[in-house]
Amino acid sequence: MELDKNGIATGNTKEDYLARKKFISDFYVNWIVANTTKHIFNKSTLAVTFLTEILENAKVQKDKKGNPMFENPKPNVKNQARFSKIFTMYYEKTAFGKIKLTVGELRGSRQRLQYCITAIEND
Repeated sequence: MELDKNGIATGNTKEDYLARKKFISDFYVNWIVANTTKHIFNKSTLAVTFLTEILENAKVQKDKKGNPMFENPKPNVKNQARFSKIFTMYYEKTAFGKIKLTVGELRGSRQRLQYCITAIEND
């Protein structure tokens, strides 16, 4: 694989194409982290860059008895059809705001999967 002076693959092979795609993706991830106040997309898009932190620290909503609260999947939403329950969790990110993590419980296996991350409050 040939690289230009910036380390970008210059060929036309599948390997070159994938290397360029990875270069662009890596650049944007690093740029977004370093320039959080200069992004031009919504805060929910930026929230996903904190995925590990959100997954480790988000707290599920609980009822008065301390039981996790859940909703039934919406019947006309194709992406929710595989879930038996939908849980809403929240995480307060310092210098960012409140982030909502939606988790779905798979029918049958009861495995819980991340469904959606949304920034719901801005600083």
